Amino acid sequence: MKQRLGFEAQELPPEVILDIQNTAHRARADILTMTTLAKSGHPGGSMSSIDIYATLYACAKVFPGDPDREDRDRIIVSHGHTSPGVYATLARCGFFDIDDAICGFRQAWSPFEGHIERQVPGVEWSTGNLGQGLSAGCGMALASRLTRKPFHVFVCMGDGEQQKGQVSEARRFAVKYGLSNLTAIVDYNGLQISGSIRDVMYQDIRACWEADGWRVLEIDGHDVPAIYGALREAVHAGDQVCILARTVMGKGVPDMENQARYHGAPLDEEAHARAMTALGQQNRLEHYRELRTEARTRVPDFKAVSPQPRVDPGPPREYTRDNRTDNRSAFGHALADIGRNNPDVPVAVFDCDLAVSVKTGAFASVRPDAFFQAGIQEHHAAVAAGALATQGVLTFWADFGVFAAAETYNQQRLNDINQSNLKVVATHCGLDVGEDGKTHQAIDYIGLMRNLHGCRVIVPADPNETDRVIRHIATEPGMFFVALGRSKLDVITTEDGRPLFGGDYRFEYGKLVEVRQGLDIAIISTGTVTHHAVAAWDLLRESGYSALLYHAPTPLLVDDDSLIHAAVRGVILTCEDHNVNGGLGTTVTERLQQLGLPPTVIKLGVRGYQPSGPSGSLFARAEFDAASIAETAKLVIERPR
Repeated sequence: MKQRLGFEAQELPPEVILDIQNTAHRARADILTMTTLAKSGHPGGSMSSIDIYATLYACAKVFPGDPDREDRDRIIVSHGHTSPGVYATLARCGFFDIDDAICGFRQAWSPFEGHIERQVPGVEWSTGNLGQGLSAGCGMALASRLTRKPFHVFVCMGDGEQQKGQVSEARRFAVKYGLSNLTAIVDYNGLQISGSIRDVMYQDIRACWEADGWRVLEIDGHDVPAIYGALREAVHAGDQVCILARTVMGKGVPDMENQARYHGAPLDEEAHARAMTALGQQNRLEHYRELRTEARTRVPDFKAVSPQPRVDPGPPREYTRDNRTDNRSAFGHALADIGRNNPDVPVAVFDCDLAVSVKTGAFASVRPDAFFQAGIQEHHAAVAAGALATQGVLTFWADFGVFAAAETYNQQRLNDINQSNLKVVATHCGLDVGEDGKTHQAIDYIGLMRNLHGCRVIVPADPNETDRVIRHIATEPGMFFVALGRSKLDVITTEDGRPLFGGDYRFEYGKLVEVRQGLDIAIISTGTVTHHAVAAWDLLRESGYSALLYHAPTPLLVDDDSLIHAAVRGVILTCEDHNVNGGLGTTVTERLQQLGLPPTVIKLGVRGYQPSGPSGSLFARAEFDAASIAETAKLVIERPR
């Protein structure tokens, strides 16, 4: 099928309508063949959505020969389980060979996974966790504004996923920021896995969208001229439009129509043969079975592209013992500097009603058009920011640690899968949040982020290191999670009184920083606990003991040379404001085992939920304040070996 660009024509010519209808008809056979061949998949919703997909990909500004062209329209399919319909449509539009999609569907050697993945040309966002597609669409719609590249964003959704709360978060955000280049299309087939959407969890879908400020159009989702007309109206509307497309699950095969069981179940081979007859299509199941071995060696290895703009980080600020501050304020100043130094670079900062606490206010004053207040809608903010960060916009999201890691873990996982360049800055981490109590003491962020294969975690020690870390991640592609405490801190100095992280210090991911020298024991700490470790080092020296002290700003990666140097002492004490399971101590222990090194590792950290109280008293209660670190070290040094 030839590509027709845009929605300018009042109506489609008859030959184009026929072309789209034929594409959808052939795609229905493709859907059934790939799911039957794989013996799994979601044919029902794919067939109810297929007329929408065929019309949309035929008319939107998409380019099979250049799928990453910057001014292309973005089409996000939120109900990613309809991957058979997406792959069939993209193939029929020329993005790749239909044989590869059918043979490779749900095979480990193939990019054509069970839920759509970004590495497939034409797929903009890996989805499947329902309810997140509209948030991603908001992020990409913002990208058009910030990069000054005109394109429209279409978000295809299922009706069952309208039950998700994140959808309403995204709806409100889109209206607040006037994202008129965003259109939602809901496949309204009335069925989900357990049966009728009315019985499973009733909601008035139209009323929900209208209540949040969207204009709603209702159409027959199998009528190509009606689909085109609604899309054209939405593109030219100047506001946010949701299209409710009434469809039939399993459309095209009478035995499948309006049958909820085909939401996630393929036809067996006998039923597949009958369906091909009903569609008037050749049954090529055996052909594709034979072709699968050959396809295994020829399917291309597609790559997703997540550009990040070049940024001037500016010169670092230097904090001294005379200007005591907290790490979050150092972050805020560095962020404002980056915004100020790069007036022509697309930059965005997301906030969730915490600007005063997470210190994003200074950036908002410098670049108000690049500051996005999402309110208390963390799920949406995480995905919208993550999607925006794949579109050539330097994107930060700042929030409290308990929300940025624990509450939005699923969203951060999706960002990681989509190879986002999002920079997450989590403040109020650990017991340092103090009086807010156990519900807000984020003591598991390292352990959670450890599970994200592409996310790098940084826990700076003081304002100087924080400043340099923020400037560093602004120039580096990829996803970062920077964890900051709450309390004001002195700068960490060398023994002769110079700022340790000032002057010529350059942050290097994975590199331990030697803070103090010593022979009797090695101490490795991370984050603001390094302040307590320095004080503990002083206490040990007063008692006649000598300790090697390292700061580990990257608790998921420690360099081997430093670790070997520490291991010579025979005992390593790790200290962290984090759960002792899954944090720095775990990283050190695992790497020592891999290196075959024998030292004993003693882990100091949080061993259970803690009550409200000043952070100093909580550190003492958890036994990783200066006195506790020194006492533990003394006991280890003095015991017989």
